[in-house]
Amino acid sequence: PYGAPLWPVGSWAGGMGRVLYFSFPRVSFMNNQKQQKPTLSGQRFKTRKRDEKERFDPTQFQDCIIQGLTETGTDLEAVAKFLDASGAKLDYRRYAETLFDILVAGGMLGGTLADDMMRTDVCVFAAQEDLETMQAFAQVFNKLIRRYKYLEKGFEDEVKKLLLFLKGFSESERNKLLAMLTGVLLANGTLNASILNSLYNENLVKEGVSAAFAVKLFKSWINEKDINAVAASLRKVIVIGIVWSSVMSTVEWNKKEELVAEQAIKHLKQYSPLLAAFTTQGQSELTLLLKIQEYCYDNIHFMKAFQKIVVLFYKAEVLSEEPILKWYKDAHVAKGKSVFLEQMKKFVEWLKNAEEESESETEEGD
Repeated sequence: PYGAPLWPVGSWAGGMGRVLYFSFPRVSFMNNQKQQKPTLSGQRFKTRKRDEKERFDPTQFQDCIIQGLTETGTDLEAVAKFLDASGAKLDYRRYAETLFDILVAGGMLGGTLADDMMRTDVCVFAAQEDLETMQAFAQVFNKLIRRYKYLEKGFEDEVKKLLLFLKGFSESERNKLLAMLTGVLLANGTLNASILNSLYNENLVKEGVSAAFAVKLFKSWINEKDINAVAASLRKVIVIGIVWSSVMSTVEWNKKEELVAEQAIKHLKQYSPLLAAFTTQGQSELTLLLKIQEYCYDNIHFMKAFQKIVVLFYKAEVLSEEPILKWYKDAHVAKGKSVFLEQMKKFVEWLKNAEEESESETEEGD
């Protein structure tokens, strides 16, 4: 019932017979398809070229790149030329992640670099730990991405991946190399500041990895560009949280509640200009207020320091009246809400009175 019917055709001779069977395909009268001709079993059909799929083989791609880098040596100008020429022969679009893994770590990353895996020392992790070398490597990436524009997205994804897995790298790889290189790449426009969102990973923040990394990254970035240029490149609402965490992680805080507030004020006074550069909009100021609230709640010896920090930032023009009043009215979070609102009560009343006096003076002047 499932195949084409077999029709016997044959001849008999001397009582012995031979029957030959020929298979004819069923013909459907319900459609307009052409009747197929009988075919010999085992016949192969040639696959159209467009239907053929090349096997995904990152290892072979890696071997080609590493062999070329080994022959090129540590001259980064020669490395850039090799990568430029290889793009015409190798599938950079398909193996972008493998390509950038090699240039950063010397080989494909998959948890760790296996000892028996083919590797190259012509990479960021094996380079000298100085800014000049990182600037030279940044030029390699910059030239490669300008030549093959489609690699831009792949490179951004690579850096985001590296930032998410910072804990898996050594301190040297993490802080001195990745932070320095990323800072330079942000400064020259090869990377967009949105990649810094990866530093908000909960585990990285909890263990202080994000903050330590961010401090070195910003130093490298500011070394290339002045603070105003850096601030202009950033979505301040995103970055102010990282800056706050970075500033607060650089100190060994006193465990005594009565001493930590004074220590915090002295420390934060030094960093007020930096914080002010990232709080030029109401939303970024509100974000900073929420970060301060969460920090003071999570670090119990800071519970009584909240109001003093806010007043300091108001005087230093890091925070302004409107965001503080909005935070007090309805923009605060639940953490320590009753304690912090009570602390801020008198200061908020003073702000409201000052605002009313200012308005009345303006009206009189008119």
